[in-house]
Amino acid sequence: MTARANLSAALAGCTIVITADRRSTELTAALERHGARVQHAPALTIVPHADDTALALRTRELLDAPPDVVVVTTGVGFRGWMEAADEEGLGDDVHRALAGARFLARGPKARGAIQQAGFDTAWVAETETAAELGAYLVAEGLTGRRIAVQHHGAGADGLDELCTAHGAEVVSLTVYRWGPPPDPDAVRRSVHDAADGGADAVLFTSAPGAAEWLACAVREGLRAPIAARSASRRLLLAAVGPVTAAPLQAAGLTTTVADRGRLGALVRTVIGHFGTGGAHAVETPAGRLQLRSTGAVVDGSFLPLSRTCAAVLELLFDADGAVVSRRALQRALPRSAESTHAVDMAVARLREALGVQGLIRTVIKRGYRLEVREGALTS
Repeated sequence: MTARANLSAALAGCTIVITADRRSTELTAALERHGARVQHAPALTIVPHADDTALALRTRELLDAPPDVVVVTTGVGFRGWMEAADEEGLGDDVHRALAGARFLARGPKARGAIQQAGFDTAWVAETETAAELGAYLVAEGLTGRRIAVQHHGAGADGLDELCTAHGAEVVSLTVYRWGPPPDPDAVRRSVHDAADGGADAVLFTSAPGAAEWLACAVREGLRAPIAARSASRRLLLAAVGPVTAAPLQAAGLTTTVADRGRLGALVRTVIGHFGTGGAHAVETPAGRLQLRSTGAVVDGSFLPLSRTCAAVLELLFDADGAVVSRRALQRALPRSAESTHAVDMAVARLREALGVQGLIRTVIKRGYRLEVREGALTS
């Protein structure tokens, strides 16, 4: 089979961490087609409840007494419920029982799953929150109504209690739950990469996953450097929607939210950040310079760099044209020697790798500086 050609090189040199368990293959393929290198670090695992006798029991309750309203909080959960009903031989019966109900969706992914199953959606929460769903239900009036609520993996969204308190009869359906990460070491490595420049972006597709990844960063003592790198736009923390972004933003991490709650929109957000000026960059005589975890992009072309060369360039880049002393550069070198001769050798190798004359200037008896066009720093 012939390999598919890349769509662009917008993400060349980027290392992107995916924290999702579900649909990670699809997301990986989309990023790789724009030149990215992808690392998998699922922060949580989705554990299906397809064999859960409680789910089958709740489903049969709805067959005996169909609901007036069906509240769908996640697309994956609703699809999982329909699949579980099919496996129980109840698929047709469930469709008949739900045919007269009004469907309310927590967001676009939930609405898509409802439509895929052949039902119409009466209303979608714009903020994609359980709070907005609850407010809408209360405003409609709940007394004497039978409400089926499909929960997300965390389960504690407060909708059951709210509906019951306002006089509704609630049938609660938890279709999947969150389990521990399949590879905790991969999550820890991703946190360290995000903190020290080994990753250019971390992508999040669920609030529980974002919260668990953040908890790992706190346990490793790395929340502060991750916050600093995200604030400087050297690290992109991208979330599929505002609900997913909430745990990160509450912890003070600068987070970019995709404009639509879809994986495609998340991919476009990443491409836009690195390809059209969202990431931190400086203007040089050789063109626009942007750092990546595995090298640098100069005037649109990616140049791979060794870890040592990348460390030197990062210090010069952060100085924005100011002189960086040999001693300061020496401290940044991996396993640097006592003599600053190692710095001169590292700079020589960096110049050779970049292949651009005059981009790194020697300042006699002081150190080195990056040749930056005055007033041309991109913010």
